[in-house]
Amino acid sequence: MSSFSENLKRMRKENGMSQQKLAQAVGVTQQCVSEWEKENIEPTLSNLCELADTFDVSIDYLVGRKDY
Repeated sequence: MSSFSENLKRMRKENGMSQQKLAQAVGVTQQCVSEWEKENIEPTLSNLCELADTFDVSIDYLVGRKDY
C-alpha cells in the first residue's frame, strides 16, 4: 500500500499538473502541496475532499487505504 504523499505526487504527475496548478485547483498554496508531498503536514478533511474530487478518486484510495 502506498502513502498519501506518494499517491498525491503520482496522481499529480500522471495528470500533468504542477504543484502550483494543483494548489489553485484545491484552493491552497503551492508550498502547502509541497509540504503534503514531503509528509511535513497533513491535509484537512476539506482538502482531502477537494483532492479526491480533483483526481476523481475516493479518499480511501488517496490516503492509501485501498488499491482501487
